[in-house]
Amino acid sequence: MSSSVPASAPAQADDLLQNLDHPSDDHGHTRRLAGWAAWLVVVSALSFSVFQLVVAAFSPLSSLPTRSIHVGFLMLLAFLLYPARSKSARDRLPWLDLVLALGCFVLGLYHWKFEADLVMRSGDPSTTDMVVGTACVVLLFEAARRVLGLALPIVCALFLAYGVFGEYLPGELAHRPFGMDQIISQLHLGTEGIYGTPTLVSATYIFLFILFGAFLEHAGMIRLFNEMALGFVGHAKGGPAKVAVVSSGFMGTISGSGVANVLTVGQFTIPLMKRFGYAPHFAGAVEATASMGGQIMPPVMGAVAFIMAETLNVPYAEICKAAVVPALLYYVTTFWMVHLEAGRANLLGLPKDQCPNPWRAIRERWYLMLPLAALVAMLFHGFTPMFAGLTGLALTGVLILGTTVAAQFGQRAMRVVFWIGLGIVASFFAKFGIWVILGLIATLVAANAVAQGGRSTLAALRDSLIDGAKQAVPVGLACAIVGVIIGTLTLTGAATSFAGYILQVGEKSLFMSLVLTMIVCLILGMGIPTIPNYIITSSIAAPALLKLGVPLIVSHMFVFYFGIMADLTPPVALAAFAAASIARASPMKIGMKATQIAAAGFVVPYMAVYDPALMLQPGADGVLHWGAAAYMLFKCLVAIGLWGAAAIGYLSRPLHVLERLWCAAGALLLVAAVPFTDELGFAAGALMLGWNAWQLKRQRPAGVASGA
Repeated sequence: MSSSVPASAPAQADDLLQNLDHPSDDHGHTRRLAGWAAWLVVVSALSFSVFQLVVAAFSPLSSLPTRSIHVGFLMLLAFLLYPARSKSARDRLPWLDLVLALGCFVLGLYHWKFEADLVMRSGDPSTTDMVVGTACVVLLFEAARRVLGLALPIVCALFLAYGVFGEYLPGELAHRPFGMDQIISQLHLGTEGIYGTPTLVSATYIFLFILFGAFLEHAGMIRLFNEMALGFVGHAKGGPAKVAVVSSGFMGTISGSGVANVLTVGQFTIPLMKRFGYAPHFAGAVEATASMGGQIMPPVMGAVAFIMAETLNVPYAEICKAAVVPALLYYVTTFWMVHLEAGRANLLGLPKDQCPNPWRAIRERWYLMLPLAALVAMLFHGFTPMFAGLTGLALTGVLILGTTVAAQFGQRAMRVVFWIGLGIVASFFAKFGIWVILGLIATLVAANAVAQGGRSTLAALRDSLIDGAKQAVPVGLACAIVGVIIGTLTLTGAATSFAGYILQVGEKSLFMSLVLTMIVCLILGMGIPTIPNYIITSSIAAPALLKLGVPLIVSHMFVFYFGIMADLTPPVALAAFAAASIARASPMKIGMKATQIAAAGFVVPYMAVYDPALMLQPGADGVLHWGAAAYMLFKCLVAIGLWGAAAIGYLSRPLHVLERLWCAAGALLLVAAVPFTDELGFAAGALMLGWNAWQLKRQRPAGVASGA
């Protein structure tokens, strides 16, 4: 990596910012269709988004039909958008895929059409039920294979095979025999299989929040985030890489998808880093690492957070509260590692006079933050995620539509009056309900149809609805197919066996139980996304950790955190593959470098287990002690600092092997949480800082002399 800065770099950075007015439409290896096929995709995606909005606003259907139609839409779009093979033509839609797509949607209507009949014959499925159920499961596997790759369907197929043939296994591995009617009923006809809790959450909360992020992206939020990051840290040492960390952290507040964050923010940050001399694999790794943190960054966290809230039966705000400190520490870790790497490789920042003014960017587009602020306020005042998400979405729509209409008024006073009037009308929602907001949006849509620039605004809203539906496909399919695992575990009771093994290990060492759980997360993460990773691991490990004295929400966050880390580890690192498409570098090299950049973050979940105050959880007396939380935060920062120095081998100067081992030992002592280890860890850190300062002082005269 070079420390030189190209003369044209500032202009190129500005050009990259100019391209962010519209977010990337890159959705992976999807088809690029034209003609009637493209119109079919547009109509399907718009219908999907409208259906989800109607469900959120009016709840016209009972729960099971809502879930089945949701999965039907997901599979419809999967077969329309994703080819059967990576080498298949991307510019045409084969007739077989068209038949499969429409067939999946029709099958998704089965629970709605025959809801009463299915209730009447519950536990005694008919031949038609068996045929439809089998077809749905098979098609779901194929749709997931196309969208998510082979790893997750293979894992789910192994669990399904265990449910079918497990009776023939030896010893304690065996379970009682189950007929195919029982298995299909478990997987398709009830709410413990593919239409289980993850699918329920996908069909309610998750889709709304994905749509919320898509609306803000099309409104220009990505550009605002990047200008703020560029203005605040672009001029610092390693500035372009730090811009990626800060900008991805901002993006994480509105988008819980790591891959989506890479494909949006990365369109700006990765080329910027490359143009300032950063190696392509390092640029991709920084963006992949920073983007994955969006899954744990409140208020709009990843899909796992909503599933966790539903599973634990706690308010979503409690999940946000538990995640906020670990999320900030994740980004502190990434920022610190980037800072050390920049110092080691002597990577410069952008000229300060070429960086945009962040305060000016905030002054010009501060209103884009209002929906996010409203969302946070509602979540922390006890409103449900569905209500908060729908309200935030409606507010975003009103702001986007209203901005174009307000621009038609020449005088500032008239624009102020317009916005005040708009706010007063919107406030009637509290008394008269959703119809007020719908009427207001309809009026603004009509005004935009005739206003100057209004057509482009309406096109942006249309594209937001389409993009939201497309982005929901991989998340929703992961939630659905992982229901095969949940259904099998519930039917056979297999989770109890593994939990018992963890308990046996934990009787001797809680630390070894945590390490075992972490290894399971990381191994699963080599092949499957965060959602199924969390669901599998939490269902078998979290109950065991609870019996070992770990609070339930902390054990679930432990699994969640390492599920995110696992998404960075090769050979199947989804964020690294997404970054590779932009960085033009090897996904394996990106994944390995991303694992190194995130390495210091491995200490955070362990420290939270040993002292839940780090996750703002109450102590043994049922009270949250803020002093304990502050102490844990300080200790964690010191541990991250030492671990980062050990991993990178730099602390204002290159470190020798013994110095790196000393830093690693100090970090481990701070994690250990046994008597006197904190004191020893702090002492090791203080000695390292003193030694480092002395070495720098010794080197300075030599440097001055050589410079003379």
